Amino acid sequence: MNAYPPIADHGLIGDLQTAALVTTDGTVDWYCCPRFDSPSVFASLLDHTRGGSFQIAPAGGDYVTKQLYFPDTAILITRFMAPGGVGEVIDFMPIDHPEKATDHHQLVRLIRVVRGEMRFALRCAPRFDYGRQTHELSPAPQGATFRTPALTLTLHASMPLEHDGQDVRAAFTLQAGEHAGVLLESAPEGAPEAISPDKVRALLRETAAYWRRWLDHSTYTGRWREIVQRSALTLKLMIYAPTGAPIAAVTTGLPEQIGGERNWDYRYTWIRDASFSVYALLGLGYKEEVMAFLQWVSARINEHADDRTRPLQIMYRVDGSSELHEETLGHLEGYRGSRPVRIGNGAAGQMQLDIYGEMLDSLYEGDRQVMRIGHQGWTRLQHTLDWLCEHWDEPEEGIWETRGGQQAFTYGRLMSWVAFDRAIRVATTHGLPADLPRLTAERDKIYQQIMEKGWNERRGAFIQHYATDVLDASLLMMPLVGFVSPQEPRWLSTLKAMDQELVSDSLVYRYNPSASPDGLRGHEGTFSIATYWYVDALARSGWLEDARFVFEKMATYGNHLGLYAEQIGLTGEQLGNFPQAFTHLALINAALNLDYQLDHGAGHVDLMALRG
Repeated sequence: MNAYPPIADHGLIGDLQTAALVTTDGTVDWYCCPRFDSPSVFASLLDHTRGGSFQIAPAGGDYVTKQLYFPDTAILITRFMAPGGVGEVIDFMPIDHPEKATDHHQLVRLIRVVRGEMRFALRCAPRFDYGRQTHELSPAPQGATFRTPALTLTLHASMPLEHDGQDVRAAFTLQAGEHAGVLLESAPEGAPEAISPDKVRALLRETAAYWRRWLDHSTYTGRWREIVQRSALTLKLMIYAPTGAPIAAVTTGLPEQIGGERNWDYRYTWIRDASFSVYALLGLGYKEEVMAFLQWVSARINEHADDRTRPLQIMYRVDGSSELHEETLGHLEGYRGSRPVRIGNGAAGQMQLDIYGEMLDSLYEGDRQVMRIGHQGWTRLQHTLDWLCEHWDEPEEGIWETRGGQQAFTYGRLMSWVAFDRAIRVATTHGLPADLPRLTAERDKIYQQIMEKGWNERRGAFIQHYATDVLDASLLMMPLVGFVSPQEPRWLSTLKAMDQELVSDSLVYRYNPSASPDGLRGHEGTFSIATYWYVDALARSGWLEDARFVFEKMATYGNHLGLYAEQIGLTGEQLGNFPQAFTHLALINAALNLDYQLDHGAGHVDLMALRG
């Protein structure tokens, strides 16, 4: 298992249509092309022998590495420090008209020595379609073409290459001040040819300029500028620019427990996750990205209006298509032996009522700040609201996509309340036609039901679903969406119960799978978005110093680049798909709210008194 680097030992690069992960030893071990949700080209992250990889590192093994981003960019530098010198591999993907979907993408790797000299070894070994598709290699003196019926890659290099079976290798030495470069191109525009280091440096300058221009539009001036901006760049890297659809993560199959079966494909657009991103992006001033997503989600609402017999699908591909058939890649070992490796996602067909509230809340915020809802969109939205009026009180799978059977989840009811509440607000603000008595009646029914059935008197807390007394971190959203006052006695009692049962050294578990079986074996780590919800809830309830301490503590769990996976294990390791948009958008939202509360909040209340 030593062949697999820790999940945290990766940096992210991308061009707003696809992305790659680069390890701290200079290996591209995950890359799907030409889209985020396309089959992989490099996937040694999931099988170190069959997955394929692209490594550039010092020859031999006597070196240490460091990794960082060029400031204010998505350009990654991997530094190698050896007795004979210091070298760097600079990885990036040029961005050219990202709003136009294309099969043509470039992964660029600039190699340079800044002190002494260093001998490098290069090996490019693609394995197409998750290692299921063989390819033909056509070598050239300073390049190579890897060809399959579905995809062709061309490698352009500044140094001589030699073929090794169906792969290519190179070995070369650079002195201080010297450069070399390679460019891996999909859907190539010509035959492989020598590429000059000057051309690579020109692409580097253009890419750096793009990212700095984008980041200059941020309006954030708060206390945590560096980590907020890194999270913003990470979110941007995970938005499919042609449609404005954000993906949940760039990977599939990374486990929530090493050796466990909770290994899902996150390379799709969840209505929930994407809707939450609206608050983060608007909070930073990125209105264009919000408008693009709202147009994407409006198209999904229109599709739902055309077929009112089924619920809105919870996730889609980045182009809006809805086929996400789940299958197992049995030939892959899985990360550190964590089988099964899945592609597609069977949860797409689940009913999850909360997505309506998250979607309506994002439309409401968008209507307030960037794009007023038009006549056609509002008319189609009425059909979705009609469906929700008829179905909000049915069992469902819930926010955590459990596979242990449907339940009356409190969070699903909570967000259905949000859906009706936000629709009422939009209608009354603009005088739009709506059946306000019906919407108001359904909203109020949900409120009463949650207060009667979602509250457990014995636990002194709101609970996961009506047939259990288990706590659930998703209910940290109750004060955040305005369902309860952050000073409401029932809420404070719930927060105390969560603090005692779900919080471990400031990190928050989603729920206890042993007490509330979810249909899957094994356990998981703490859920990072829930920790940031906890920060937000503490701040709103007045425990500002505690909220700030938890926020600062959570920053220590990010990787060396400030990136986060989905979960954190018992020894602080990153678990689950990486990087996780949910975590980064929650970090941004928590920072924005904590800044506000610290500047304008009601003051400090001692959390320890509550715990006692």
